[in-house]
Amino acid sequence: MKRDIHAQQIRLGRLNVLCDSAFEDDLTADLFDPLKLEKAGVLNGKAQGRGEAWFIRYRGHSWVLRHFRRGGLVGRFVNDCYFGWNLERTRAWAEWRLLDDLYCKGLPVPRPVAAAVQRGFGFYRADLLTELIPDSQSLSARLTVEPQSEDFWKELGVCLRRFHDEGVYHADLNAKNILIDACSQVFLIDFDRGAFRPPGAWMQNNLQRLKRSLLKMKGVTESFYFEETEWQLLLEGYDF
Repeated sequence: MKRDIHAQQIRLGRLNVLCDSAFEDDLTADLFDPLKLEKAGVLNGKAQGRGEAWFIRYRGHSWVLRHFRRGGLVGRFVNDCYFGWNLERTRAWAEWRLLDDLYCKGLPVPRPVAAAVQRGFGFYRADLLTELIPDSQSLSARLTVEPQSEDFWKELGVCLRRFHDEGVYHADLNAKNILIDACSQVFLIDFDRGAFRPPGAWMQNNLQRLKRSLLKMKGVTESFYFEETEWQLLLEGYDF
């Protein structure tokens, strides 16, 4: 199903914001400040990861705010600053643009709401606001509760192949970045550093990255319902 988003560039105080024009009237600079959100009583929870994420209930909307933070060795010294001036090349705006393309193609991703960048002298900080996927949980969380059906694993493979057929490279395809809603529909999230690529070895590397994340979680989680037979079902769906 094709969907439309109309991109709009606006200023909110010191923030340079790229947004879906449908939400422009609802956006304020305070939406990108978790402390102010907490004081306003609109926070509805928090998820922990390399980039912190906050769940927001605001004016009838359910949104997820993610602050961009560096990982690895660099992240120990430069927490959330990125070098660069060009807004279109910032991590937040680039991810918003990619989500816009994917969402409008009808792929199962969260709808992008706004990407905010605050520029300094040669560096920037960034945040991304997306719609919440209701009644969903990560694949990693789901597998700690109960095993999934054969049809589920095949459908997961079909979903991943759909992204790859569109040339979508996910830079961090792991079990935490796959969400499943109450109807067992699969969504991919967190497209930071994602891109469109021509077919190549990256497609199989993407799958192997996912498998490694599943095996890693199985090794450190007491109850984790994943076996090689499930992986073969996923590949069956992927190669269908």
